[in-house]
Amino acid sequence: MKYFVVCGDHEVQVEVEEHLGQRLVRVNGEHFELSYSEIDSLGQVAVQKDGETYALSMEGDTEQVRVTLAGHVYSLTLEDERERAAHEAVRAADRGRGPLRAVMPGFVAELLVTAGETVEAGAPLLVLEAMKMQNEISAPASGVVQSIAVAPGQAVKTGDVFLTLE
Repeated sequence: MKYFVVCGDHEVQVEVEEHLGQRLVRVNGEHFELSYSEIDSLGQVAVQKDGETYALSMEGDTEQVRVTLAGHVYSLTLEDERERAAHEAVRAADRGRGPLRAVMPGFVAELLVTAGETVEAGAPLLVLEAMKMQNEISAPASGVVQSIAVAPGQAVKTGDVFLTLE
């Protein structure tokens, strides 16, 4: 699973995978070998990296976390891929028309509109299959579908253009 972590005005991408009982971590694409253990149920955690152990105190929820490390407090904002996609859809609605881009990788399962079709804000445009889930992508604003850049069954990467709405 990919996470987007913001601390102040600095953002990093953290990918966490389980493989053969071990957690593999990459930060901005760089592999880190680390492990952690929960010390108690109050958010106290020990993280081991390169033979060093760091004691962290964490509090908050799944979106906002305060981490204390060696007396320094860091406020973090967390989003996973699905939350980022949902928040990006809201931001796109605020921006209005233009190219509609994929906010996560997946496969175009179904196109629900044709070029030249007039759509209202919130109207379903296509279905994107990502992480074994069907995600309906809606029009961020009212307009006319100027062009369609994808086809059913096509794989898309983050940032690829689905269609253009004018």
